Amino acid sequence: MFEGLKETLGKFRSDVEEEAVEEVPDEEVDGEDEAGPDAVDDARGDGEADPDMDGEADVSAGAGEGRPTEGGDRDEGDDGEPNTGLGRRAKSLARGRFVIDAEDLEGPLRDLELALLRNDVEMEVADAILDRVREELVGETRKITRGTTSVVEDALREALLSVLAVGQFDLEERIAETEKPVVITFTGVNGVGKTTTIAKVSRYLGDLGYSSVLANGDTYRAGANEQIEEHADNLGRKCIAHEQGGDPAAVIYDAVEYAEANDVDVVLGDTAGRLHTDDDLMNQLAKIDRVVDPDLTLFVDEAVAGQDAVNRAREFNEAAAIDGTVLTKADADSSGGAAISIAHVTGKPILFLGVGQGYDDLERFDPEELVERLLAE
Repeated sequence: MFEGLKETLGKFRSDVEEEAVEEVPDEEVDGEDEAGPDAVDDARGDGEADPDMDGEADVSAGAGEGRPTEGGDRDEGDDGEPNTGLGRRAKSLARGRFVIDAEDLEGPLRDLELALLRNDVEMEVADAILDRVREELVGETRKITRGTTSVVEDALREALLSVLAVGQFDLEERIAETEKPVVITFTGVNGVGKTTTIAKVSRYLGDLGYSSVLANGDTYRAGANEQIEEHADNLGRKCIAHEQGGDPAAVIYDAVEYAEANDVDVVLGDTAGRLHTDDDLMNQLAKIDRVVDPDLTLFVDEAVAGQDAVNRAREFNEAAAIDGTVLTKADADSSGGAAISIAHVTGKPILFLGVGQGYDDLERFDPEELVERLLAE
């Protein structure tokens, strides 16, 4: 799952490491006499820095300081050595430190951006990731004993979490705190697995100790009643359905009444697949909101749809506000672009990933766990 994105992040790590701690020729290291040849060797990675060194940075590390002047001269420090570029890096290495300049990141960041876009990450999300990486990495001096791999991993971790963890909430906690029955409706385009997702969520809630009733608000699609009723039978759940062509709001309303009368904890309401531009079907959603006032509306789409899924999530959220997203077929998605992008562009969290066809093939979306997967060697 998301192998392409994992490979992209791994390549960026190695590229930055190569740029940030490249070997410095001996003749460039003016601080060698002061620090001693052993310290310089250690600074290049053959050993560890002198433990007696002061922990404070010895050089200015601002990303924008020390740039060449219009005449081509570099700013110099009190000792006559340049404050930037190779000279500053040499001084830092001689003291057992490394610094990552903006110039160090220019090439790797450009490659990272292109790779993210190739993996269907939304442009504004890719920009947000790159901006956060720059903020975390550029201009700080760090002890070589820590290593660039750790530093870059931390920067990527923070950048990814900043776009993945938007609006995150605990569904179990939300259900526990909400007056019963909790009403959850599911929406999205045709054929993305809404009905199967409802069955999976019913199983997931059952494992947590919550009872649920299924309601078929997809009243126009031929075979919709039979499909959801089969899932209900397999799971041992009650299914509320009307004749084909009936009022979706009435179906879900009846399911709520059934839940109230039978102490059922959660109503899971299916709706017809639709585009956000379909006025009649969007009006149906508006009517369900008026009649039933669901506690949560979840948008369902396929992870493998990539950029299309991201665009649809944004459009649905603008047309009829959603509370979260479920991505199906995540196990077949090598790019990961939708998973990375949807929370950021909608401001609403991803709650689940569908990872197979079985009722148990539903994973609670955990941003930190996903980031660890992506950064694992």
